[in-house]
Amino acid sequence: MSQHPDTTALLVIDLQPDFMPGGALPCHEGDAVVPGIAGLLASRRYRTVVATQDWHPPGHASFASSHAGRRPFDTVELHGHPQVLWPDHCVQGTPGAALDPRVDWSPLDLVLRKGSNPQVDSYSALRENIGPDGSRPPTGLAGWLRERGIEELHMCGLARDYCVLWSAQDAVEAGFRVRFLWQLTRPVTPEGDAPTRAALNAVGASLA
Repeated sequence: MSQHPDTTALLVIDLQPDFMPGGALPCHEGDAVVPGIAGLLASRRYRTVVATQDWHPPGHASFASSHAGRRPFDTVELHGHPQVLWPDHCVQGTPGAALDPRVDWSPLDLVLRKGSNPQVDSYSALRENIGPDGSRPPTGLAGWLRERGIEELHMCGLARDYCVLWSAQDAVEAGFRVRFLWQLTRPVTPEGDAPTRAALNAVGASLA
């Protein structure tokens, strides 16, 4: 899969302090991806660069603290579908929700904030999770990318087994070619790596 700079975009998913070691919802070795992603942005290799930012209001429905008697990483039914309950994380306006300060974000063309609907989680950069009406509303990113002539997405960031994976799956479904930059992602737990690879292979995403 060759890269053409005019039609290829870099998508950096949720590179935020709350997903780093010591944060509210740390990914396994999450900070290990920071130098490589910072280097990609600094290289100016990509003409189009997008970052997503988890941006939850206090009391979000995906927080375990919003469900009496539940603990983080319990699974409940939300809008008729399984929902992992998370520690409170990436609350709007908090330091943990900021884009990682070790990265020079000046090459960014767009920051997409997701997960701001208090009743609906949003892993993917392209579509929210299933809401009360049974639909997965688009975030608008796919249309924005198409208007810029983007055909291929290179994805990195956190977490490999949730937000980056779901973004890749939705991007393929939306008609984009996807290169998943495996070494520039990290999972919530390494046990999810085999299912993540299988899911990516199933939709035809390229692993780099």
